[in-house]
Amino acid sequence: MAVKPVYEFIAIEGNIGAGKTSLATLLSKEFNAKLILEEFEDNSFLPKFYNDASRFAFPLEMSFLAARFNQLKKQLLEPDLFQQYLVSDYIFAKCLLFSKINLDDDEYDLYLRLFEIINQQIRQPDLLVYLHNPIEKLQWNILNRGRSYEQKIEDEYLQSLSDAYLHYLHQNTHLRILLVDCSSIDFVVNTNHYQSLVNLICKEYTPGIHHVRFLAETK
Repeated sequence: MAVKPVYEFIAIEGNIGAGKTSLATLLSKEFNAKLILEEFEDNSFLPKFYNDASRFAFPLEMSFLAARFNQLKKQLLEPDLFQQYLVSDYIFAKCLLFSKINLDDDEYDLYLRLFEIINQQIRQPDLLVYLHNPIEKLQWNILNRGRSYEQKIEDEYLQSLSDAYLHYLHQNTHLRILLVDCSSIDFVVNTNHYQSLVNLICKEYTPGIHHVRFLAETK
């Protein structure tokens, strides 16, 4: 008998190239869940930002703030009689994490005030699954998925994002957080890895961070 989640709203997070969308898509099919995918490819500022970060950081972050809010508010409040579960490949708080890194202090202060007003209207996930990957694996994933505007992303930028995510997780232990070390697994290719991850996601957790690490020899 297939396992079912304990929690209705599951969010997947992680750095650029962590596999968020891949896992969220697989889980939505596994649980017959409503799938919420971030619509980042429609953002015209994204390729401009990677070419000139200082010039386009603020309009990029503001556009993401508006887009994520509109999408999540609509999708989370819109009932679906045929799908009990929700799976998202991002959380609204990622707006704050990216803006902290990309904006200068004055811009960030303004952004933070707007974020705090809007964030109160967004439902928090019942379970947050964070996919933690070493930088070299992130870069390999970024290279192989072939988005041209991502190919110049530097290790230092990815590391700063990893640090920001981990800081956020440790500052928000009122959430149920499953922190998965993905350095030795490939849940897209290896069905055993994927099923082990599904079983973990379907367990019940207390608020706080719950660390998961798969052994390298897992097949």
